This record gives sequence, structure tokens and C-alpha cells, in this order.
Amino acid sequence: MMDERLLVRIDSDPEAREVGRSAFLRAAAAEYLGRRRKRRIADAYRKAYGGGAELGEGFAGWEDEGTWPEP
Repeated sequence: MMDERLLVRIDSDPEAREVGRSAFLRAAAAEYLGRRRKRRIADAYRKAYGGGAELGEGFAGWEDEGTWPEP
């Protein structure tokens, strides 16, 4: 079920008129799900790697031992 006002807005969109309502809604759903997936991945990275500078007990004392190669 779709809200009638939303359907009117979709039907008045030039792209929706060109490709058809179903194709337009499929593309919109795919775009939405893609953005949600990227947001979940970014959140997982932030949770895993953004918690702070601590490496944990297993790496205590090694914080300053890493070096970056010269460019």
C-alpha cells in the first residue's frame, strides 16, 4: 500500500514518467538500501576502530614502536 499523495508526487516526477512507476520505485528502493548498507558498514568501522587510542592489554608497551615508511 502506498500513500496516494506520495503516488501523485512520484507520477509527476519526470524520471518516473520516463521509466515508469515500478522501475522508479525499484531504483529508489535499491538506492535507499545501498545507503543503509554503507551507513551500517561505516558504523561498524567506527565502532571497531574509533573507540580510542588504546590497543588493549595484549599490545601494552608497543604503542610507539610502529613506524611509517618515508614518502
